[in-house]
Amino acid sequence: MYTLIAILTIIASVLLILIVLVQNSKGGGLVSNFSSSNQVMGVRKTADFLEKATWALAIGILVLSVVGSMTIPRAAETEQESEIKDQIENASDVPMMPNIPTSNSGSGQE
Repeated sequence: MYTLIAILTIIASVLLILIVLVQNSKGGGLVSNFSSSNQVMGVRKTADFLEKATWALAIGILVLSVVGSMTIPRAAETEQESEIKDQIENASDVPMMPNIPTSNSGSGQE
C-alpha cells in the first residue's frame, strides 16, 4: 500500500511541476498560444483549467503525503525496539567504575 501511495505522490509531483512550468507568471504561457484564434477552449478557460489543476494536484500531494506517513511499514522499527529492550533488560545493574588502587604510604603507618 505504501509503495502505491509513494508512486502516486511522485506522479502528482511531476504533473504539478509540468503544469507550473506551462504557466507564465504574467498571464502568458499556454494561454498566450490560443489568443490569436477562437478555439474550443478559450483563453480564459485554459487559464482556469491550469489554475484548478494546480490547486487539485497540490491538495492531492498533501493528502497523499499524510496518508503515506500513516501507512509506512513499521516492522523493522518494532524489531529494533525489541532488541534495545532486550539489551536494557539484560544489562547489569552494577555501574562500571574504574578500580583505582589506593596507596597507604602517605598515611604515616609503616
